Formats: sequence, C-alpha cells, structure tokens
Amino acid sequence: MADLTQTTTAPHPARRWLQKFRGAWGATLLLLALVALVDWPQFGPTVIFAAQALLGTAPFILFAVLAVAYLKASGAETLLAKAFEGNTARMIVMAALLGGLSPFCSCQVIPFIAALLAVGAPLAAVMAFWLASPLMDPAMFAITSGTLGFEFAMAKTLAAVGLGLMGGFGTWALARSPIFAEPLRERPAVGGCCGVKKPFSGAPVWKFWTEDARRDTFREAALENGLFLLKWLTLAYVIEALMLHYVPAEWIAGLLGGTGLMPILLGALVGAPAYLNGYAAVPLVDALLAQGMTQGAAMSFVIAGGVSCIPAAIAVWALVKPRVFAAYLGFAVTGAMLAGVIWQAVA
Repeated sequence: MADLTQTTTAPHPARRWLQKFRGAWGATLLLLALVALVDWPQFGPTVIFAAQALLGTAPFILFAVLAVAYLKASGAETLLAKAFEGNTARMIVMAALLGGLSPFCSCQVIPFIAALLAVGAPLAAVMAFWLASPLMDPAMFAITSGTLGFEFAMAKTLAAVGLGLMGGFGTWALARSPIFAEPLRERPAVGGCCGVKKPFSGAPVWKFWTEDARRDTFREAALENGLFLLKWLTLAYVIEALMLHYVPAEWIAGLLGGTGLMPILLGALVGAPAYLNGYAAVPLVDALLAQGMTQGAAMSFVIAGGVSCIPAAIAVWALVKPRVFAAYLGFAVTGAMLAGVIWQAVA
C-alpha cells in the first residue's frame, strides 16, 4: 500500500525573509539600493528626505489609524445599509455621501455590495458608492491635509461626493440603455482584496471597548492600517525625493503646467493608470506640484487615479460586465476633468 502521508517542509529562513519584503517594501529597498550603486552621494539625502517627510506626516498618520480602527471596531460598516433604503434618488445621494466620507474602500465591502445587487438594489446607487469610496476616507483626508493642504483635501472630498452623484444619476438616467441592461456577471467573484475580516452586524457599538472581540478588532485594524500606510508612504517619499532630484522641473512644467484644458486632460489620462495606491499618490502629487504641475492637473490626477487604481477597479470588475466597467471608468475620467477645471478656477 502506498504511503499517502504528506510531509510539509518549512520555508527556508532566507525565503521567509524575502517574502516579507515583496511589494512596497521590496520596491523601496530596490530603489535605495540602485541609488547607492549609481549615485552614492545622493543616498544619504534620499533617506533623510523620506525620514523627515514621514516624521512630519506622523501626527496625521496616527490620527487616521486610530480613527479608522475606532470606526471598524464600533461596527460602523452597518451604516452602509442606510444608503440603500428609500427611493432611488435618495439612495444615490446617501451612497455618494457615505462613499465619499466612510473609511471603507470598495473592495472591503464587495460581499455586502454583491448581496445588495443580488436582491435588486439599484445599480445607480451602487455606482455612486463605488465612484466615491476609493477617493476619500479619514486616513486619506488627514494625509492629504498634512501634505497638500486642508483646502485641497476639502476640494477632493467634495469632488468625491460630486463624482458619486454624477455617476449615480447618470447610471439612473441610462438604466434602460444597452450599457446597463443585465449588468451583473453570472458568477461574480465576491472575495475581498483588502484582507479584511467580516464586519460586525447590527447597530454600531460606539463604546467598543466593552467587548473583547471589538477590542481585538481595534488592535488588529490599527496595526494593519498603520503598517499599510507606513510601507506605502515610505515608498512614496523615496520616489518623491528621487523625482525632485532627477526629474527636470522644466519637463513637468512643460507637460502638466501652463493654462487651458490640456494639462487637466493629461492629468486625468496619466492618473488613471499611473498609481496603485491613493495614499502613495499624495507625496507624488506634492513633488509634481513643486516641479510645475498645475492645481487643476493635480486634482484630475488624484481623482482619475483613485477611482481606477487596482484595488478599486477590481472591486467593480469582479461583479459587473465589461460594458458597465467601461462606464465606471468613463465616469471617473469625465468627473476627474470636471473637478480639475473647477479646482483650477478657484484655487
């Protein structure tokens, strides 16, 4: 009789160490190693710049981490259900507001959204939430305020809600068109991409510290989000230092500076595929502004990039057919350009 017993071999210590430094940490180490190899005198200034930027942003990071952990531990996810009650117009407005102000990204609530769509929740309200939710949350607002200024953060918040409203009411108006007919995939992939545990059910418990499970959630959420922000912001500040040193300001000013619609259009078109993480984009935009990027182009860049970044896009792609996904991207780029034009006029 064959021996069916399987033995598992523990990963080599070196392999385990390498696995910890994939992704953002690996990219940061790779960039620093390249600087050390090809331009050693710049290595020290790059590290110092990134460290000082992190220290300067630390109060905003701490506030953001604690705020998000509190909302998760209290079970504030349950408030999302309020956005999908009542008539369609009310649903769209509530979904846009909650999407633009809540600390939950699209991919964190895929199972929740999938269940709502399955029982007939209007796609227009879901579209409003999907468009607004990747753009702003307490962590994003704090970091944006600390780096780009309170006014820019407020303008982006308003743009997030406005984009949700535009996409929601646009989808509602075209609900009977071929674009939105039978919008759902036959077998949607409802697994989340953020690695978030199942949220609490029922009414929020604002005094979460009275329950062991909620205290554990607070601790886990604070640690998870703190490490998440640290790794991405470290990478972003290293890239910012390298951009300021190596990328000619004249080149940025020539491409994304000046007046008119072209810089704003380019900001939206470049922002859509340009970055994987909205938090890391904030320092990059700060560097681009220092090198001549216009305010309008900066706004269109962060709006288009935030909506189309990989986690947010996967959340939509997992549930709807390609034509609906194309409409989602179309709303994103159009809304980004409008936000850029308005911000350019008032900034």
